[in-house]
Amino acid sequence: MESLKEKTAKGLFWGAMNSGTMQVLNLVFGIFLARMLSPQDYGIVGVLSIFSLIAGNLQSSGFTQGLTNIKQPTANDYNAVFWFNITVGAACYAILFFAAPLIAWFFHSPELVDLSRFVFLGFLISAFGITRNAIMFKNIMARERAITGFVSLLLSGTCGIILAWNGMAYWSLAWQSVLFVLIQNVCRYYYTRRMWRPSFKVDFSPVVRMFPFSVKILVTTIINTINNNVLTFIFGNLFPMKAVGNFTQAMKWDTMAYTTISGTIEQVAQPVLAQITDDRDRELRVFRKMLRFTAFLSFPALFGMALVSREFILVTISDKWIDSVPLLQTLCIGGAFLTFYTLYQHLVIASGRSGIYMWCNIGQIVIQIVLILLFHSFGIKTMVIVYTVFTILWLVVWQINAKRLIGVTFANVFADTVPFMLSAAAVMAATYFVTSFIEDPMILLPSRIVVAAVLYFAVMKMAKVKILDECMAFIHKKRH
Repeated sequence: MESLKEKTAKGLFWGAMNSGTMQVLNLVFGIFLARMLSPQDYGIVGVLSIFSLIAGNLQSSGFTQGLTNIKQPTANDYNAVFWFNITVGAACYAILFFAAPLIAWFFHSPELVDLSRFVFLGFLISAFGITRNAIMFKNIMARERAITGFVSLLLSGTCGIILAWNGMAYWSLAWQSVLFVLIQNVCRYYYTRRMWRPSFKVDFSPVVRMFPFSVKILVTTIINTINNNVLTFIFGNLFPMKAVGNFTQAMKWDTMAYTTISGTIEQVAQPVLAQITDDRDRELRVFRKMLRFTAFLSFPALFGMALVSREFILVTISDKWIDSVPLLQTLCIGGAFLTFYTLYQHLVIASGRSGIYMWCNIGQIVIQIVLILLFHSFGIKTMVIVYTVFTILWLVVWQINAKRLIGVTFANVFADTVPFMLSAAAVMAATYFVTSFIEDPMILLPSRIVVAAVLYFAVMKMAKVKILDECMAFIHKKRH
């Protein structure tokens, strides 16, 4: 049997592989699609995301986390969640199908009627795969999840490009999203077909038993979805679709960058922490190590993305998206801190404190919406700045709760994160000045990436950072 440390290391490795390959594919497909499609196309599809995501939250209802927290879930537990997901998924699709004309009216876009009814098929299809994803998550099947994500994105992205090339405009994005979910489900079934099969003998008592915990996860997940998409939703009503498209593009690249890190952490955080909740000292050590690992990756990646935003946009998707650059730069600064939300949230969930998880997120979204309404008249840029600053400051609330749960102090967090933040900021400042004489974006982009990477590695080596040594040792071991 593998030790928990070995499982964690493998989970992080495959989590990094999954996030990395997914983002590389997203990068490639995103470049091709952004060159072929217009900001208006992205805006039209972007405003629908909040509806399909909330519907997806409703069908999963937090039971993935609920099943993960059960030490030995039974086939009956999985079966109950499976049929519950399908029932709720079908009900949500029916509601949104008939709500399509109202959605189109709100966003002043008649084309959204047919488009939304098609896009929403994605979460109806995904209802059949949520339980199988929970099985893979529970058993830390990070390698299999990585392959699933890669295959799904490769095939759906290729289809999206073909359709865009043939003039399908925003429909190419719609088909890409639906096919991604369908292919994901096929892969999940393949990997878990021998581990569990659904039965028509349905007993919903496990759902009732998990509901008090899972409903708080559900409420919080919906709040997080609203939180992550509230700007797009508000912009869709207040501003032209072109402005919404520019923001959607900036948010997409920022999300790709920080989810590369948070996706790696997410693969192992809750399953690992849930196994050691009865040993507070060990839980504190594991949490702080994950904190350092997150800071080690997050700050250079997101600060670096902010540094190269302008030349990145110009080289990859052309100057028609130049208005998205200042938005992307601001969002990347906030994105460096968003990765820590993943770690704090999984700590709270693993501790079985879904109430804390729910109220922290409710407080965040309520205050955030108030701030947006207060500042929306100042324009998109100001709203994004306010959104970013508040997102960073709200981490204090999560830290207060983490201290109560496992005793991690503010001094611990500063010691584990601030050195990486200052190092990354200094490296990016040095890189900016060293490369400031280069004018051609095609030369400037790779130059800044290489210089920043070399400088950061050198700083970590000179500081004898243990996390770097452990990563290199694990990679060396995998190669041999």
